Amino acid sequence: MSLSPRSLHIGSLQQVAHITTSSAPPSTEPKPKTIETGTSGKRKRPLTAEQERFLDSALRVNQTGELAAVLIYQAQTPPTVRAHPHLRPLMKHMYDQEAGHFKYFNKIIAKHRIRPTALTPVWGVAATALGWTTAILGQEAAMACTEAVETEIGEHYNAQVRELLAWMKDMEERGEEPGEEMTDLLSNLRRIRDEELEHLDHAVEHDAKQARPYELLTNVIRGGCRAAIWASEKV
Repeated sequence: MSLSPRSLHIGSLQQVAHITTSSAPPSTEPKPKTIETGTSGKRKRPLTAEQERFLDSALRVNQTGELAAVLIYQAQTPPTVRAHPHLRPLMKHMYDQEAGHFKYFNKIIAKHRIRPTALTPVWGVAATALGWTTAILGQEAAMACTEAVETEIGEHYNAQVRELLAWMKDMEERGEEPGEEMTDLLSNLRRIRDEELEHLDHAVEHDAKQARPYELLTNVIRGGCRAAIWASEKV
């Protein structure tokens, strides 16, 4: 029996289908457009040199700032808790959050090979001294220290959040997407900022403004924070 042209054509198609069909179920087959442009269908644009410099500087400051916060609470906790045992859970809560922030930024700067500030040893000594001194001055001074530091840090993180939001808005207008890493960074910056501002609220609730001399103490600490941020951005 001879094969008809129709049966030959069908057989050829079946053979081609057998060769080109993936073993994966049809629903999991990747689409070329998704592979090329991402799940949103938008182009991805690499960071500009200026944006990379901004992030290098910002993340370097964030990492050393969180180290300083850990050391402040580490130095404050023993004298404060000894004099005011009821503050132990609060001090532990704030310390644990700062330690988590520090761990996060350590991971980020290591992943992206960002150099920590050369002033880390200086800030370590200064933070420990600040924490111990304010704790010795009493609960109010310790809480005023937290209020002052978190006020500056909250503003610092807010500026970074605004900058990243501006980048993302610009990308969206260009039909681009920022990528998962930037979205994740923005989410973590917001979370960390909110936790820092939570510490500020705790400090005010626990008599920070009763410290004497309140204005002098908080202004000196805030000025020191601003100077440390500026120097860490540069060095």
